[in-house]
Formats: sequence, C-alpha cells, structure tokens
Amino acid sequence: MRALALTLTAVTLTALVQLIQNQAWGYGPVQNLGAVRAEDPVWLALLRTPLSLFVPALDLPVWGALAQILLVFGLAELCLGRWRTLAVAFAATLAGTLYARIGIALGPDAFLGLPASDAQVVDTGPSAAVVGLAVYVCHGYRAWFTGALVIVAMVVEVLVKDNLAGREHLAAIAVVLVVCGVREWLGRRREDRGQGVRAGGGGFRSGVPPMRSWNLRRGPAQRTSWW
Repeated sequence: MRALALTLTAVTLTALVQLIQNQAWGYGPVQNLGAVRAEDPVWLALLRTPLSLFVPALDLPVWGALAQILLVFGLAELCLGRWRTLAVAFAATLAGTLYARIGIALGPDAFLGLPASDAQVVDTGPSAAVVGLAVYVCHGYRAWFTGALVIVAMVVEVLVKDNLAGREHLAAIAVVLVVCGVREWLGRRREDRGQGVRAGGGGFRSGVPPMRSWNLRRGPAQRTSWW
C-alpha cells in the first residue's frame, strides 16, 4: 500500500472532487480551484493546474478517469517512484495547458494553431498526465511497441476528432519525448566520461594499459574456454 500511496491518494482525490462538483454547492468552488482555461491569466492557470489533474471532465464518465489513474499512475509509481511520477505527470499537464495558449495565439490558420473559441474550453482531467507517464515509462523500460502504440492512438484521436484535448495529448507526448531525449543524452555523456576516466586514469601511467592478473598455473579445468 505504501508503494502506491500517490496512486491511491490520486484516485481518492479524483473521486472526491467528482462527488463535490456534482453538488449544487460544490460546482463553483471546484471550478474556481481547479478549472483551467486559456483565457485565464497565466499565474491563475499555474495555480489551478495541480488540482486540475484530479478534476474529471463533466462530459466523460468518471470511472474512465479513475481507471486511467489506477492503472497508469500505479505502474509509473512502481517503476519510477513517487516524486518522479508526480513530476512527469505535472510536466505533461502543464505542457498541454501552455500549448493551448500558444495555439490560440497562433490562430486557426497557422500550423498547430487553435481557434479562439478554445480559450473558453475548460481544461481538466488526468488524461494528459496519463499519456505522458505512459510514454515515459515505455521509454525507460524500452517498451518500444507499447510506446509507439500509445503515440499512434493519440494521433488517430486527433485525426478522428480534432479538439483541444487531443491536441494537448500530443503536446504532452512531445514534451515527454524531449525529456526522454535529454535524459538519454545525459546518460550517454556520463558513460563516455566514465569510460574516458577508466581508459586514461585509474591510477596508471598515461599511455600504459593496465596489466591484468593471469594465473598461468591454473589446471585444465580452471582455464577459460574461448569456445
């Protein structure tokens, strides 16, 4: 249970928020605290973004959001740990939120642009975080087929129903792929640096390879087989 503390908290919070926003007295406070729109001031959108992950969309069944969180957040928390899961989820959600502003500023005629009417669309739910986490985990564990399947599914979603949510999913994927690329590049740099230190340093004189210890008196049964 402790290993899935973040996931269980997220599921409980999402269910609680759904229950509150369906009450006559609760809809307004939930919207004021967790509903993000592109027309809102940036500082207000940033304040509302963390809670917006756990505000289910009113036009979609809540069980879908709960299932997404339980499955993808749970898997990510087990694989990545609590804080990295939270960081990737927030980065993916924030990427979608900021893309909406950029797309509307570009206009519908520009590449990746959005119509001005999308500025009033309420942007909530865990879907961008779920997609970003799925891609991040697939990259970390080299699950290339599953990762490609997630990306293709999101592209098909936009082609079939081109709306703000689908575009934000692609923005979340793009940002997560950039993060994965930077992480991969830094890892290779560390490996190259470590190999350079082992080859040039390690307590041996420059240009002289380290001597290996070979026991020439080993018996036949102890010798290494090259075949």
